Amino acid sequence: MEDSYLLGRLGEETAARFLQQAGYQIIARNFRYLKAEIDLIVRKGDVLAIVEVKTRTGPALERMFEAVNRRKRARLIQAADHFITSNQLQVETRFDIIWITRMQGKLELEHIENAFYSF
Repeated sequence: MEDSYLLGRLGEETAARFLQQAGYQIIARNFRYLKAEIDLIVRKGDVLAIVEVKTRTGPALERMFEAVNRRKRARLIQAADHFITSNQLQVETRFDIIWITRMQGKLELEHIENAFYSF
């Protein structure tokens, strides 16, 4: 359990650095609402991105879109709505996935903007 936790933390840190270098501002990390947790909430201009980070080792047996199933997407949408409403934000919102694969000590990162929609 500890190894997967540490791998997940490494993935989230890697994703956060990647997004900052791309000009995003980190608004929140590990935001929790009810049963949902949003890994990263970032902003660039008037766009708020809700980012789910998935980190795997070796060749991934699951596809990234299968890793964020319907229930997970519904929870992310509910948590994002709560965050936006409670902070009275007027922003365009999108849901991104950052998929990180660690193979032979190297990290490969793929950023999928608008990975799914809230409707």
